[in-house]
Amino acid sequence: MTWNIDEAQQHFPEILDAAEQSPQVIHQHNHPIAAVIRADLLQEFLAWQAQKQPKPLAQAFSELRQLCAEEDYTFELPSRSDRPNSFLEALQ
Repeated sequence: MTWNIDEAQQHFPEILDAAEQSPQVIHQHNHPIAAVIRADLLQEFLAWQAQKQPKPLAQAFSELRQLCAEEDYTFELPSRSDRPNSFLEALQ
């Protein structure tokens, strides 16, 4: 259910009760500004969000290097052959 901010202030205990069943969204000037949800739902969301945090790129490469070392894997990058490389040709 949705509530405007004035209703939410007047009916806060009802909002808390209703939040046990479904999130209660509070609006101000027709824009959602807050939601009242069950505490366990918030904990689930925070745990999910923590898992979704991207690793820094340096950490990802470090883990990849470690995996390659453990598996005795070497990555060979083939030379580029799709177009001329005038910079490389100038160095030769």
